[in-house]
Amino acid sequence: MAALISPSILSADFANLERDLEVIRDADYAHVDVMDNHFVPNLTLGLPVVRRIVEVSPVPIDAHLMIEDVDRWAPLYAEAGVASVTFHAEASQAPVRLARELRSQGVRASVALRPATPVEPFLDLLDELDMILVMTVEPGFGGQAFIEGTLAKIRRARAAIDASGAATWIQVDGGVSRGTIAAIAAAGANCFVAGSAVYGAPDPAAEIAILRDLADAAAPGSGA
Repeated sequence: MAALISPSILSADFANLERDLEVIRDADYAHVDVMDNHFVPNLTLGLPVVRRIVEVSPVPIDAHLMIEDVDRWAPLYAEAGVASVTFHAEASQAPVRLARELRSQGVRASVALRPATPVEPFLDLLDELDMILVMTVEPGFGGQAFIEGTLAKIRRARAAIDASGAATWIQVDGGVSRGTIAAIAAAGANCFVAGSAVYGAPDPAAEIAILRDLADAAAPGSGA
């Protein structure tokens, strides 16, 4: 499938979020990082702000929950109207049950893995998940350097998905830029979170198009 670009508004101007959502209207999703200063050492925004973002965003919202007690909170983000809810495997007591509950609410259910969290426990559960998010930096802060060692995890996930025939997407979050996106796409990811690469560019819309083209050209089977 074609590459999907999901700019992270963590790199946007929080005093002008509606304006900065408008500049990424050519993206496939807007990636909203929810942090609670417990699961990760940073605090961003919560449910009331996400509800308002859903109302004004020109693109669907991809909510990435870096929070504790996610089994309780994740369904409330589905109720808020986001298109996709990603919860961390490390924060959920019952990830399959949670994924089923999210799907029953009509949203995409996704599991996120820290760089050191293995993907193997989830490869037999692909039919329960719409997406696996492979963190390629430690969650909690934007602007970190890409961790090259995570490419092997992406390759293993892609091989398992292809072998099973599942429709599960692979998303990558952390250090995605012009310099890294081709290698990430070649490893098998199809959905890319880019924060500073997009919002730090002179023309965010043009940067989204460039990143999408680089990923499409490097994807397995592209002939590149």
